[in-house]
Amino acid sequence: MATSGEEVRNMQVILKDYVAGFPKESDMHVKTGSIKLKLAEDESSDNAVLVKNLYLSCDPYMRGRMTNSPVDDPDFSPFTPGSPIVGHGVAEVVDSRNPGFKKGDLVWGRKMGWEEYSLIKEPEKLFKIHSTDVPLSYYTGILGMPGMTAYFGFYQVCSPKKGERVYISAASGAVGQLVGQFAKLMGCYVVGSAGSKEKLCNFYATLLLYLLFDWRDLIERFNLEHVSWLDFDSAFMVYKVELLKSKFGFDDAFNYKEEHDLVAALKRYFPEGIDIYFENVGGKMLDAVLLNMRFHGRIAACGMISQYNLQQPEGIQNITTVVFKRIRLEGFIIFDYFDQYPKFLDFVLPYIREGKIVYVEDINEGLEHGPSALIGLFSGRNVGKQVVKVTNE
Repeated sequence: MATSGEEVRNMQVILKDYVAGFPKESDMHVKTGSIKLKLAEDESSDNAVLVKNLYLSCDPYMRGRMTNSPVDDPDFSPFTPGSPIVGHGVAEVVDSRNPGFKKGDLVWGRKMGWEEYSLIKEPEKLFKIHSTDVPLSYYTGILGMPGMTAYFGFYQVCSPKKGERVYISAASGAVGQLVGQFAKLMGCYVVGSAGSKEKLCNFYATLLLYLLFDWRDLIERFNLEHVSWLDFDSAFMVYKVELLKSKFGFDDAFNYKEEHDLVAALKRYFPEGIDIYFENVGGKMLDAVLLNMRFHGRIAACGMISQYNLQQPEGIQNITTVVFKRIRLEGFIIFDYFDQYPKFLDFVLPYIREGKIVYVEDINEGLEHGPSALIGLFSGRNVGKQVVKVTNE
């Protein structure tokens, strides 16, 4: 075990250069350096905290930070090529020159470098972890930024009412799975969609299907005439869609990649129209939803992952529907709600402890697998919250 002041290895995930188009694992590389486990006694470390990273969060917004596009918000400023990428994470304090933190404290927050140890110069953006009767990794997801995104996006932006019809895109992801469960708690009718951009050769997806469901029943129900051990795209998507209904309690779910006419597909699931749309995809999906919205419907624009890797983003054709249907379309950034974190915890922790809200994670072990995990998020290889486990707790 490392001791205070000792110099130890510090593995890092480095961004090579800014990325155009779809990112690749080769856009990053893993570098091994060293770091002292004691902060310097000078101005360079004033108010700083040194942490050992335990879990790192893979999030869609990180794609935008891999591009050299100036933004006004420093939380979304471009990464620096040649330096570790940065995001949300869970960590243990190793040394502190901040009176609010001491060695051994468990924390979560933003500004965590993708490395084994990080120097946090803005510890005011860290939250202390007090509830440890749940997995620490949950603070990258359901008890962290994605959980807050689902909670405030649904309850405050969407203003839901009992009995309303709710549609969620990218519903098997870190945020979508929670929005659906919150909507069911409200007594809403909920439909989610999931999709995959690439052919997936994933042994574990098929294995999970065998373990969780009756394989013959799946083949019969979803008309899977042939599922081989070398072709897993259909099997993987059946798993994602079935997960939404059997695990998260959605009323219905579908694979939007299999729908040739999204407008007609949504009409099939929402014959009376959509009251609330939680937007995670954008592009053609948003266009189709607009034509299926009810009067005075609400759209929470959380993300638009279909657009992040396009050099020429798609335009929206049906935006005038917002006017004559009196639709409220509101974008939001969860950092604006961080001061309400205690309110969110008071709401969600009892539901987790009682088993009334469940959460699925997709954990990759080892920082060296960080690039693969992050790219997997962008290509739809994950099921649930994508997390990188840096080290044992």
